[in-house]
Amino acid sequence: MSSIGTGYDLSASQFSPDGRVFQVDYAAKAVENSGTVIGLRGKDGIVFAIEKLVTSKLYEPGANKRIFHIDEHVGMAVSGLISDARQIVETARSEASNYRSQYGIPVPLKYLNERVSMYMHAYTLYSAVRPYGCAVVMGSWSEHDGPQMFMLEPSGVSFSYFGCAVGKAKQAAKTEIEKLKLDDIPVKDLVKEAARIIYLVHDELKDKQFELELSWVSKDTKGRHQLVPKEIASEAENQAKQALVDIEDSDEGDN
Repeated sequence: MSSIGTGYDLSASQFSPDGRVFQVDYAAKAVENSGTVIGLRGKDGIVFAIEKLVTSKLYEPGANKRIFHIDEHVGMAVSGLISDARQIVETARSEASNYRSQYGIPVPLKYLNERVSMYMHAYTLYSAVRPYGCAVVMGSWSEHDGPQMFMLEPSGVSFSYFGCAVGKAKQAAKTEIEKLKLDDIPVKDLVKEAARIIYLVHDELKDKQFELELSWVSKDTKGRHQLVPKEIASEAENQAKQALVDIEDSDEGDN
């Protein structure tokens, strides 16, 4: 069956004859046009790394961040339409705040993931709304549960991951992540690996400028989600650039 132009893509509440919801597929395409986001779950915490594409030289550095604090212990990295993602951030913060005020303890990530994924899924059910054009990665660390990480897709599907990637170069990033023994790597080394992967998968020809955003939540941060300190982030970025130069040099040597 043909997809586009047959009327099956006009509403999020309508299935095509082959069982697809095209509005959800289009939302996934919006995510694929965004910069790459990766999440890594190591021995003692979670690291988020984002390739934030800079489409204009006139933008102020640090504008339109794609890493958010949901609660003290929960961080979120977003890919896709940033305006849609901010709505998901607000919903997640509201859920976390309500849980804290009702029960007097921080919201468990598993519960928060269920609530936010249900919310995203609800927007794929009705013809009056459209699916969110973003995917989000949430992570936390606690003494009781250790590191936990979930990725939520525009369809409302969510899974727990050791390592995940979403965005333009997700396939190349996943290939690199699969080479790592994540269970054995502490977060300080994970930051360097995350920076290396983002620089490796960045497409220099299509997207010249980008900013690397890094954050972590780990045993070292006492379970608080924080941006990676500037000196550690700069060191990781410099090592990533050097690794890229070494690869280019070795390629030229082979030729």
